[in-house]
Amino acid sequence: MDLEYKDVARVDFDLLEGFMTDVFKGVGVPEEDAKVCSEILITSDKRGIDSHGIGRLKPIYIDRIRLGIQNPETKIDMIKEGPTTAVLDGNHGMGHVIGKKAMEMAIDKAKKFGMGMVAVRNSTHYGIAGYYPMMAAEEGMIGITGTNARPSIAPTFGVENMLGTNPLTIGLPTDEAFPFILDCATSVSQRGKIEVYGRAGKELPEGWVIGEDGETRTDTDQILIDLTQGKAALAPLGGIGDETAGYKGYGYATVVEILSAALQGGAFLKALSGFDEEGNRVPYGLGHFFMAIDITAFTELESFKKTSGEICRQLRASKKAEGHDRIYTAGEKEHLAWLERKDKGAPVNKVLRDQMIQLRDELELDYHFPFEN
Repeated sequence: MDLEYKDVARVDFDLLEGFMTDVFKGVGVPEEDAKVCSEILITSDKRGIDSHGIGRLKPIYIDRIRLGIQNPETKIDMIKEGPTTAVLDGNHGMGHVIGKKAMEMAIDKAKKFGMGMVAVRNSTHYGIAGYYPMMAAEEGMIGITGTNARPSIAPTFGVENMLGTNPLTIGLPTDEAFPFILDCATSVSQRGKIEVYGRAGKELPEGWVIGEDGETRTDTDQILIDLTQGKAALAPLGGIGDETAGYKGYGYATVVEILSAALQGGAFLKALSGFDEEGNRVPYGLGHFFMAIDITAFTELESFKKTSGEICRQLRASKKAEGHDRIYTAGEKEHLAWLERKDKGAPVNKVLRDQMIQLRDELELDYHFPFEN
C-alpha cells in the first residue's frame, strides 16, 4: 500500500531540495553541508523511499538541532588511520556530511589498495543508507554500510527494545540502467515507515511490533510513543519468535550493532536512546561503518557488471507465483519510482505540507509553494 498517495500534492524536486537547503542554513548548517544533507534527503524522495526524505526534515534533523542534541556545524576528527582503514569521530554533527566524507575516504583507499573501510563514532542519523553504497557503485565498486540506531528491536524471545533498526546495506554495479542496491532494516519494518502509516492515519499490519505482553500491536500513534518509552518494540526480520526465523534478523541486527560500535569505541544499545539517566535529552552518538571494494582488484569491471546484471535478469524472468506477473530485484522498484516521479515531483501529504509552511514562516524564507494556490 503506497500510503503517501493519500491527499498529496506533487512538488518539484529542485524546489524541495532548495527549500531543504535553506531550512538547514536557517538553523545554522553551513551552506555546503546543507547542500549535502538536502541532496541525500531528496535522493530518498526521488527513489520512492518516502520514510527518509522530506518527511524527516523537521522531526529528525531540525528539531534535534533546536533541542541542542545535534550540532549544525560538523567537525570531523581523525582518530586513527591506516592505508586501507580509518576511524572518525563526528562530534555529533550532521550524519549526512559525516557519512559522505567517510564513504569518500573508503572509496579513495579502495582505488589505491583494492579495499577501504572507515568506522565512525559520535555521529547522527545519516539519512537513506543506500546513498553511500550507490556512491561506490557509481565508481565501479562494491559498497557496504551499516549503522546502529536508537533502541527499537527486541531480541528473539524478548519484548524490550534493545537494538536499533540497524540496516546492513549493500550496493554493486550492473550492466543495467540501475545498480543493485539492497537497503533495508534488520527489523520487519522500521520507524520511518511506521511514521508514514501514522501520517496516513492507518493501523499497522500485524507482526511488525511486539508489546510488553509478547503479543503483536497495530495501534500506530501509540506505538510511536511507546517505542521511545520502551513499552513497544519492533520485531526482527523473520518476525516474532523463532517459528518464522526471527532469530536471523536478530542476529544480523547484532552484527551491525557490533560493527557500528566495537571497531570505533562507540556507544551501543541503550546508550543510544537519546536520554541520560535523569531523562534529559542528549546526543544519540550513533556509529556507522563504510566499506568500498574495487572490483578491478578481482576481475574486469565489465565482466562483473554483465554477470551481476544477468543474475538479476534471470531472477526476474523466473516462473511467477499465481496472481503475480512480475518479479523484482533490489534497486529496481526505486528505479521505477524515479522514472514515475522525475517529471511529476515528490508526493507531499498534508502533514508534510503543514510542516513545510511552518518551517518557512518560522525561518522567514521567501517561498510560495504550488500547493498554496
